[in-house]
Amino acid sequence: MYKYGYIGPTTREVMIEDTKPRGVGPGIHSEPLLPPDVVRVGTGIGIRDYTPEGVEEAIVRYRACVDEVVKEGAQRTFLAGFPISAQLGRKRALALFEETAQRTGLPASSDAEATIESMKHLGVTRVAVASRWAEELNANLAQYLRDGGMEVLHVTSAGQWVQQAHAMSIDEGIKLSLQLGKQAIKSSPGAQGLLIPGGSWRPLAAIAFLEEEYGLPVFSNPTAVPWVLIHEGIAPPVRGWGTLLATP
Repeated sequence: MYKYGYIGPTTREVMIEDTKPRGVGPGIHSEPLLPPDVVRVGTGIGIRDYTPEGVEEAIVRYRACVDEVVKEGAQRTFLAGFPISAQLGRKRALALFEETAQRTGLPASSDAEATIESMKHLGVTRVAVASRWAEELNANLAQYLRDGGMEVLHVTSAGQWVQQAHAMSIDEGIKLSLQLGKQAIKSSPGAQGLLIPGGSWRPLAAIAFLEEEYGLPVFSNPTAVPWVLIHEGIAPPVRGWGTLLATP
């Protein structure tokens, strides 16, 4: 069994769970993202909001969260959530992961870094971004991507912070991810790929639809970390959830 630690933005509860998508996606999506012997050990830093102040207040708990998941047997760690990394800035985020790796002796990364790595793997450098976040957060998100070597052609916004994001139902989240995905692509001539940042609004369900309609690879938090594990040979490729997970 392989365990990876996933440090989310909100919950403080430690849990071990599989990565079977539940209640999302069309009927053709039947395969889990990862096999049963690859499990996620989860905890969270208890963030109040994705504002700079909210991130600064919560990130002090990151080290303790790392220790929690390592104690549960995690063999590597990922910091979840584009907003947290975006507000930290890429230089500071990379320094944080380097310090974590040195302290624990285990690989440390994030959704954001896994996404950038996966984009480069597919040769994507010009990207449209279907973001629901507020404009202030989007500016830092775009800068993070540029610092990672991406050309950001367009970023949408639905003006959301944590409260609005978590108030959406699953259906509302899927509809919004499709709506903003289409808007981002149409506003980005020359885009080589689409990024739908964030996981809690169920962007996973929109990936296959948008790829089929526009012929571009679609990237998002729920596929970035599984792709790293697939790319490194820890898990096999999986079909039905977009180009990335089928391309080790």
